[in-house]
Amino acid sequence: MTTADSVARRVTDLLAPQVLVIVMPPAVGLIAQGWTGAAWGLVASALCGGVPAAVIAMGVRSGRLDSHHIVDRARRTGPLLAAAGAVLLALLVLVLLGAPTLLVATVAAMLAALAVTVPITLRWKISFHAAVCAGTVVVLAHVLPAVATLAAGAAVVALVCWARVRLTHHTPAQVATGAVVGTLVTWATLAAFGMGAGAG
Repeated sequence: MTTADSVARRVTDLLAPQVLVIVMPPAVGLIAQGWTGAAWGLVASALCGGVPAAVIAMGVRSGRLDSHHIVDRARRTGPLLAAAGAVLLALLVLVLLGAPTLLVATVAAMLAALAVTVPITLRWKISFHAAVCAGTVVVLAHVLPAVATLAAGAAVVALVCWARVRLTHHTPAQVATGAVVGTLVTWATLAAFGMGAGAG
């Protein structure tokens, strides 16, 4: 394995969708509303990230899935439907318990992104790494200085896209489409909730 391949694999693992979906909600909640927000974020991450991660881990252990990245597109349907169900449950729980609007909007954006990307991936292997990374950047731009966050985030998304192509898990078109979908769907969903981008 070359150095570039090793770097690409590390980027793929560290910025995997499961990792971002688990880490992002409590981080956003903490930044926006302190420890109370972080607690709400933990509820969101447990359902939105923890449940799908457990489903995928069981699939890998049983041999039904090739890895936690689910490289084989044909094997994605079950885990993605489980993820959609978990995110929908999280959204209902947060709404019913009166969670902060930002976290409700964030989870709604996850559900909206799945509603767009799941039908696509049934026919074409759109990059969930790129979509989730781009969506995460958009959410962070609503709680941190927007210009700096978007600039740094664009570099991170580009790195993730490069890594997925380098490992031959996706084509440039697949990662580019994932990044665009993640960005637009997340931004539109947050805007529908009246969420403005951060200062700066």
